[in-house]
Amino acid sequence: MAKVRVLTIDDSALMRQVLAELLSKDPDIEVIGSAPDPYVAREKIKALNPDVLTLDVEMPKMDGLTFLEKLMRGRPTPVIMVSSLTEVGCDTTLRALELGAVDFITKPKIDLRQGMDDVAADLIAKVKGAAIATLRRVPAAGEPRAAKPTALNSAMIKTTDMIIAIGSSTGGTEAVKEVLQVLPPNTPPIVITQHMPERFTKTWADRMNDLCRISVKEAEDGDSVLPGHALIAPGNYHMTLVRSGARYSVRINQNEPVNRHRPSVDVMFDSVAQYAGGNSVGVILTGMGGDGAKGLLKMKEAGAYTIAQDEASCVVFGMPKEAIKLGAADVVRPLKDIAATVLSHVTRA
Repeated sequence: MAKVRVLTIDDSALMRQVLAELLSKDPDIEVIGSAPDPYVAREKIKALNPDVLTLDVEMPKMDGLTFLEKLMRGRPTPVIMVSSLTEVGCDTTLRALELGAVDFITKPKIDLRQGMDDVAADLIAKVKGAAIATLRRVPAAGEPRAAKPTALNSAMIKTTDMIIAIGSSTGGTEAVKEVLQVLPPNTPPIVITQHMPERFTKTWADRMNDLCRISVKEAEDGDSVLPGHALIAPGNYHMTLVRSGARYSVRINQNEPVNRHRPSVDVMFDSVAQYAGGNSVGVILTGMGGDGAKGLLKMKEAGAYTIAQDEASCVVFGMPKEAIKLGAADVVRPLKDIAATVLSHVTRA
């Protein structure tokens, strides 16, 4: 198998060196060059034709977002953003994902070398995942952008005791957005686990809340699970569904990572299977690895209706693929049809 050829773009010479050292430890990755700014990067991309780029968010001469937007229109290439754990860094990174970046890693606040060593396995996995990712097309300058998704009709939703559980990873921020944006205000309660670090989930939830007709928030321990509301598992915390009588709520914990993830989709799906069973719908969307596949199977075995995103519409067909292989999905649907498929089921329930 050919090596994944990576070009690193960062204004910090130390960061470029650390990234090269960490990535070069994997025999399947070759760092073919680096650049201190987008102008140098542009020439090196033309000359070296890398498979994957790592791109700093904040750089002199041209910021990472401007460069990314130009790149995705002129020469689409898989990009892993290198972001800071600040409010500005979170917002900028989420904008980068909207513009077509595949994924991101976060820079440590202190002790760059040790901090990056701690995320080396994650960095390597994300670079390899990016190399096989399906890139979303970004409209060219002056080209009309896609119309806002048409909101789905809420007239037929009668049930209030259903729970919708959604799990995703790589590519999931945009996939979840596409599902949530069209849901009506009286949609049954939704719980969501997206692989994402601390701080980023709060910023992402706030962005979703501004875009959707349902309410979206980062979950807090003890939050009630209510119709017309979506709760997102906070970064670095598992989220589980619990039930007391007729009332559902969520609990937040920092138990050990599952499938290397905290939050873990399997942890959430397992709890939904236990407490909601046949009164639930499970949805597994784009993402690397297999987190959520076994949990979706538990949901199906408990009587839930289960949906997996199809390969053609996934950024990375990892999590849905594993779920389908296990027989965990009742149906496989393109992303554009998933919201309607969910609502079609809850109207019949």
